[in-house]
Formats: sequence, C-alpha cells, structure tokens
Amino acid sequence: MLKNPQNLYDICINKAVADCVTVCKFCKKEFRNLPNNVLFDFYYKMYLDNRLCLLAVEFSELEVFNRILCVKHQRTKLLKSFQSLINHGTNVPEELVQIYSKYNTVSVLSGNNIIDVGLRIGGFFNEAGCFNYSIKILNVTENICRKQRQDDFILRRLLDCYHKRIYAEAVYCEFKAAEKTFKSAHETIEKLEKLKSLPNLAGLYSNFSLLYFILSEYDEPTQPPTGAVSKRVGGGPSYGQKKALKLLTDDLPSRIIIDVLRQASKACVVKRRFNQAGLLIRQAVNLASNLYILDNHPHFSDTLLDYGFYLLNFDSIQESVKVYEKALNIRKEVFEKNNIHVALGHEDLAYALYVNEYSSGRFYNARENAERSIRIMERILPKDHLMLASVKRVKALILEEIALDERYNHELHETFLSEAEQLHKAALSLSYKAFGEKNVQTAKHYGNLGRLYQSMKQYEEAEKMHLRAIAIKEELLGKDDYEVGLSIGHLASLYNYHMKRHKDAEKLYLRSIQINLNLFGEAYSGLEYDYRGLINVYTKLLDASLMIHYTYKMRQWKSLRDKIKPIVHKEELQPLEVIIDTFF
Repeated sequence: MLKNPQNLYDICINKAVADCVTVCKFCKKEFRNLPNNVLFDFYYKMYLDNRLCLLAVEFSELEVFNRILCVKHQRTKLLKSFQSLINHGTNVPEELVQIYSKYNTVSVLSGNNIIDVGLRIGGFFNEAGCFNYSIKILNVTENICRKQRQDDFILRRLLDCYHKRIYAEAVYCEFKAAEKTFKSAHETIEKLEKLKSLPNLAGLYSNFSLLYFILSEYDEPTQPPTGAVSKRVGGGPSYGQKKALKLLTDDLPSRIIIDVLRQASKACVVKRRFNQAGLLIRQAVNLASNLYILDNHPHFSDTLLDYGFYLLNFDSIQESVKVYEKALNIRKEVFEKNNIHVALGHEDLAYALYVNEYSSGRFYNARENAERSIRIMERILPKDHLMLASVKRVKALILEEIALDERYNHELHETFLSEAEQLHKAALSLSYKAFGEKNVQTAKHYGNLGRLYQSMKQYEEAEKMHLRAIAIKEELLGKDDYEVGLSIGHLASLYNYHMKRHKDAEKLYLRSIQINLNLFGEAYSGLEYDYRGLINVYTKLLDASLMIHYTYKMRQWKSLRDKIKPIVHKEELQPLEVIIDTFF
C-alpha cells in the first residue's frame, strides 16, 4: 500500500497534462475551458514537469495570464513558475507588455476591464521583481485611464496605478519618473477630494515615504510636497510615514498594514528613533508571520529584511544576520537565482556579515554574498544601473578589510586595495550622477574613499574625502546626527594613527563619543573605537591622568556590553489602535 497515495484530483490533473503535451492535443487548447483555479493547477503541473516552453506560450497570452492572476491564494506558486520561465530564457514579461500596449487605443466603453488587467499585472510584476516591466505596463494603464471619462471610478483606478508605479520607480531608481508620478498622484488626490470620493491613502503615503528613504532625504518636512520630490520643497521619509500611520484602520488589507508599519519603522531607524522603530517592525513581523505562515510569500522576506535593518542599526548585529539569512532563504526558495529580490537579499546579508565579522576578520561569507549579488545584478540590470552602487560599496568595504589582513603579502594587499578603490569610485560616480553632490549617499561614498585612502597611506587625499563627507552630512542632517559622528570618528582615526595630529584627533573623538552617547547610550559598540583612540591620543600626549581615565571608561563599557542579552522577538500581536497610539 502507498504511504502517500495521490488523491483523485491530482491524478486527473496529472493525466490531463500528460495527455495534452504528449498526444499533440496542446494546440487545441481545450484545457482552457477549465475553471480558473483548476487551470492554475494544470499550469503548475506543467511547471513541475519542466514543460517550460509550452508554459511560456500560455503565459504570454494576456487573457490567460489575467485568469491565472485572479487565483490569488496560489501567488507563491505562480511566482515560482513565472521566474522559472525567465530563468529558462523566455521573455514572457516583454510579450505581455507588448500585447497590453495594443489597448492604448481602447474605446471609452471597453476601458474599465482593461484597466483592471493592467493594474493586476503591474502589481504582480512588482512582486516578481520585474520593476521595469511594471513601469511599462502601468504607463499604458495610465494612458488608458486618461482617455476615459474622469469620474470618481476612473480617478480611483488612476490613483491605484500611481500607487503601484511609484513603488516600482522608487525601487528601480527611476527618480525623474517617480517625481512625475508623485506630482500626478497629488493632482488626482485633489480631484477626488472635490468629488468627496477619496479612498484610504495609507499605502500610497507609505510609498511616498519609501521614495524619500531611497533618495536619502531624511529631513523633517516644513510643508507638504507641492509637486517635486526633492529638498527644494521639504520632504523626507517622515512626510509619508506619519500620514500613512494615521490612516491605518483594521479594515485595510493586512498587506497594506504590514507595508505601512515596516516602511514607517525604516523611517524611524534613519532618524535614530529606535523605540518607535522597534514597536512598528515587531508588529509588522507578527502580522506577516500570521499572513504568510503557509506559503512563505516573498512579502514575508521583505518584512524580515526591514527587521534585520532595525536590528543591525540597533546594535543587535548577530541577531540581524540570522534574520537576513532567513529572509534570503525565502527569496531563494521562490526565485532561485536571476532575480533582483535575491540580489538585494545577498547584498543585505553581505553587509550584515561584514559588520558582524569586523573584529574577527573572517570575511569569506560576506565577500561571497556581495559577489553573488553583483553577478545577479549585472546579468539582469542595464549597465551602470544605480542599484549596483550600493553593492559595489559593500564589496569594496569587505575587500579593504581583507587587504589589511594580508598586509604582509604585498602583492595580495595591493591587489585588494586597488580593486576596492575601483569599486568605490564606480559607486561614487553612479551616486553623483543620480543624486548630485549634496546627498547622504554621495557623502557616504566620499567617506568610504577616505577610509580606503587611509589604508593606502594616501593621507592628505583621505583627509579631503573625510572633510567633504562631514561637510555634506552636517549640512543635510545636522551636526549631531549618527552619520556625522561616524565620519568624525574616521577622521579622528586618520589624525590619531597616521598624521600624528593628536590634539585634533582628541577634539573629534570627544565629539564622536558625545553623539554616540546621546543616540545609543553607554553600551553602544561603536564607543570601543573612540575609547581606544583616546587612550592612544593621551599616551602619545603623555597625559597619564586622562589615559587612565579612558582606560577605566573602556573597562566600564566592556562590562556593560557583557551584560547585554540578545533581543528576543515576542510573537505577540497587539491591537492596531494600541500600536498607533503608542507611536504618537
């Protein structure tokens, strides 16, 4: 007797697929008469049997693919099978876009259903990581909407189009296009307000916050944006974040609630508001765990990555590595390889491993994840895409540390430093082209080059880079921001250990310590480098009293660090109303 006998339904699906693909009945398409949910199972069996060429033929037909998208409870299986077609070398996304583009000439009477099809496919492409195709298909959807009578029904769909498109444009770094979408969305909101037909905008405002976050514009707004996504009109992640949180209600889809909570958490992290960030991201993880417990949908991994981001910045580095690993495994299970979601997962894990192993010098896993991310991105993205800037920076940081460990092997040492310099310069060039000089990301790249030139013994050049990074960060973020403290600490190290400017180093270390104490408290891991630096400074200045004082401070710091216990995530959902009230 079989341990796991097939049920009758599975036997019928298996027989139907085998019959259609082996007895030359496939061309008749009789199986399309099946109900949507049964047709989905039919196609998924084709995927399992590796009938990918035939499956690509089916999924390339707009009507068929739209039917499959309507089977919402099987989305993870659809993402797997869809990605397998891309890995197989087919171009189903492009074919769907080309077919849908023909509806640009659609008549007013037949437009509504076609609009829904575009919104459905555009949303799916975002889930699948096909952001460029999502943008294309939603551009067509916008054009179709604009040809219809601009009543509240069409305007609400137009707003949904902008909601999905600005997400794709932000993640895919199409910032000029995102600026136009941002403006169009606000114009549509004004029209719906006049018609007294405004939908809940929590999800849309959350995507505005995401855009500001990716642009590294962290300032609090002085006024609502009036059309342009830039510091010219005030902005920052807080703008969309607060509006989105205030609009959250229990009757919204769980996915929207999760997205708002996790994006708001990220906005809090960059402003170093860790209590608020932790409150929001833990609730998001709990909600996502319940929602995606059966199929490990990639949206669960999105939430885990943001939880890892919180942990990493909150100085819970080992815990963040575990969370990043779990998130990456979910993405690899669904997408396997040639997918931007997998590449970004590798990048985030690479950086967490780099920070975690900074003291040990064991950078193999960090380097491997960074290189895998770069290989994937270079396969699927246009040459010199901005997304490559961040991961090249991560790999350069790792190579610099490896080079320092190989300082007694001159050839290897120089090879790693040279490659790191090329990567940092490439990342800086991409960032400068996209953001200009006055941007936090550009400043970070200057700072990274400063550290590298310090390792390369080009001290005057290193000083120039650090000073430029500090000036930009102070102008954008204020003199007491974490990023400023980071750059000040790096410049202090240069003055202390290499340029013998110990008095200058002393002032910088003391300022860095004060920033870190204000933001993180007395047990912050980064204080170790400042205390060690000051001990060296006062040793060189022959100031025994202060040298002993900071040696004692160092011991106190180590005692506090030893008492820290790992963060334990409590899987306890709280009422949404309680979370929002606590936040504000």
